[in-house]
Amino acid sequence: MTVKSQTLKVPGAQIYYEVYESGGSGPILLMIPGGPADAGAFTALARSLADRYTCVPYDPRGNSRSVLDGPVTDLHLDRFGDDAAQLLAALGKEPAYVLGSSGGAQIGLNLAARFPGRVRMLVAHEPPCVELLPDVEAQRASGRELDAIYKAHGAGAAMQKFMAMAGLAPPSNDAPPPPPEAQEAFGRLMGNMDFFFAHGRQAIVDYVPDVATLKAGAPRIVIGVGETTKGQIAHRAAVALAERLGTDPVVFPGDHGGYGSHAAAFAERLDQALKAGS
Repeated sequence: MTVKSQTLKVPGAQIYYEVYESGGSGPILLMIPGGPADAGAFTALARSLADRYTCVPYDPRGNSRSVLDGPVTDLHLDRFGDDAAQLLAALGKEPAYVLGSSGGAQIGLNLAARFPGRVRMLVAHEPPCVELLPDVEAQRASGRELDAIYKAHGAGAAMQKFMAMAGLAPPSNDAPPPPPEAQEAFGRLMGNMDFFFAHGRQAIVDYVPDVATLKAGAPRIVIGVGETTKGQIAHRAAVALAERLGTDPVVFPGDHGGYGSHAAAFAERLDQALKAGS
């Protein structure tokens, strides 16, 4: 297997991406991480799939190695969608498979709706489209509380509150130490926290997928949920979106980050979903 690191110039930023290949040139599988995460979130998954796909995880603009060219400003999902479309255009002419997780799933939904010719099939794993939830007013209030905590106490306190609101468990003290590359990715993630809370989070949670366009468009849309996340906000939002699309969500191994904790099993389920939709 070979792994190549490259960058692509887009308006206002340099986008960092990686290309995983093994034993040939399988179809492109673009991997979009969520929130403050970067391409490193998909290392284990990309390695599990590189014998079947050309896996391309990347750092969304403002995160880690995808540096901005100009001043930092609040972002909108269209800008993230534009970046993904330009990256796919640079990778080839054929429509690509796309996996987006959490906030990356929101980006994938924006990409599929606005650039359907670039997307062969999208798997959106637990997109936090909270605007579709019946308790949206409570979710908005929680968001305002989170912003106040960030402004008063910083990114660390905001992240603790964010995980509690989302129903995500903090790392266990009893867990074995992660490999060095995972520790390095975690360090980059922590370095992205301020940018996420100050400029990125609101764009993700405010985004409402264009259900009508997605239903009418050419790319097949698969909504994924974690097998252990029932009741969590992102799981509920994903189910609400699947209902509006008229589809059943596909259950993936593990939790909200099952692509990392259960990479091999997640890879098999993803491969099944992609092949079933081809």
